[in-house]
Amino acid sequence: MLETFVGLLQSLNAIVWGPLTIILILGTGLYLMLGLRLMPIRKLGYGFKQLFSGKKSGATGEISPFNALMTSLSATIGTGNIAGVATAIFVGGPGALFWMWCTALVGMATKYSEAVLAVTYREKDAEGKYVGGPMYYIRNGLGKKFIWLAFAFAFLGTFTGFGIGNTVQANSMAAALENSFGVEKWVTAVVLASAVFVVLIGGLKRISDVAGKVVPFMAIAYLFAGITVLILNASAIPAAFSTIIESAFTGHAAAGGFAGAGIMLALQQGVARGIFSNEAGLGSAAIAHAAAQTDEPVRQGVIAMLGTFIDTIIVCSITGLAIVVTGVWSGGETGAVLTSQAFDQSLAFGGDIIALGLIVFAFTTILGWSYYGERCAQYLFGTRIILPFRLLWVAALPCGVLLELDVVWLLADTLNAMMAFPNLIALLLLSPVVFKATQAYFNSLDRDNE
Repeated sequence: MLETFVGLLQSLNAIVWGPLTIILILGTGLYLMLGLRLMPIRKLGYGFKQLFSGKKSGATGEISPFNALMTSLSATIGTGNIAGVATAIFVGGPGALFWMWCTALVGMATKYSEAVLAVTYREKDAEGKYVGGPMYYIRNGLGKKFIWLAFAFAFLGTFTGFGIGNTVQANSMAAALENSFGVEKWVTAVVLASAVFVVLIGGLKRISDVAGKVVPFMAIAYLFAGITVLILNASAIPAAFSTIIESAFTGHAAAGGFAGAGIMLALQQGVARGIFSNEAGLGSAAIAHAAAQTDEPVRQGVIAMLGTFIDTIIVCSITGLAIVVTGVWSGGETGAVLTSQAFDQSLAFGGDIIALGLIVFAFTTILGWSYYGERCAQYLFGTRIILPFRLLWVAALPCGVLLELDVVWLLADTLNAMMAFPNLIALLLLSPVVFKATQAYFNSLDRDNE
């Protein structure tokens, strides 16, 4: 029975991560980028300026724009940045990293549009708190005919979280603690469940406060270690870029040490792992940005798009380049082990750095996705579901630590792709709203600066 289920799941996974999904994700991002006249790239510096400028006087919302981005990044910067990038290179070759970059560049437009719509169509719940995200901008922006699409997103978001954002993260954390530091899994299960419970019981503000402190620290520490690896292998960087670009268009897979796996495999892995990492197109980050203290959707949008840039263009690039410049990508290992090998070759405690990165990244991902799942469940069942959901979220963590999760990983990857469909449809249909708001905002900005 299990083998049959796994076989069906593998077939479904191949379909949802097949050419149609890749075309839809990249095509939507490209359409939005062109419709925005390359604004996400042109206004990247403006986005960073807004990120650190604080909330505007009189702005409404639950958390600061900075903490909204950190909450979003807490969910996106995770095992995908360490294990996911390595897996993409192992299966699809170095060329997968090139397609991850392409996915991220157009994904900036996607993430921007998600946040603009999230703030535009957000609403207050029964407790007077701002809530939003794809399910709300589908319902409030597209009308009653599309309520089924909003329901589909919320349903998938509720259950996807228990895979991508809960059990698989807990499992990765436990494996890193056991392999690198000898911590028994049952100890991890108890401590992790307790720590997450303490944070979740405080709601979004506590999650965002923790994310606002931990995410910048962990990202900077990881980047420092990764940049050190690149500096020590600086002479290999030009050849690494050449290999990445060449294999993106010729196909060159590391799996088993053979070449010629084809361009499609590199493309598929780059897009799939890129989306798994930065979540552009899934609509999940929009749930956090909807709670930001802002009255200007476009302003939050330019902050939101930084999440994709930071996650993939910066963090994933450091991981991928470290793997390629050290030459370990063709050695037959995959996942976090491959990344550890790359860091170990250049740093005395490289393996420990990767293990600590996995632990912290996984913990913050658990926090970020708990909020996403909670808001999806709230959309379906109302505010009464919040406390039961939090308790169920905490209870699922020990299961993730103690059980074998090969099937859960596969299921999470499949649901991950399925979440994108309702959101991408909504983005395409509501794109005129995004384009109009963007033009009006920057035209007003230009007039004020004259």
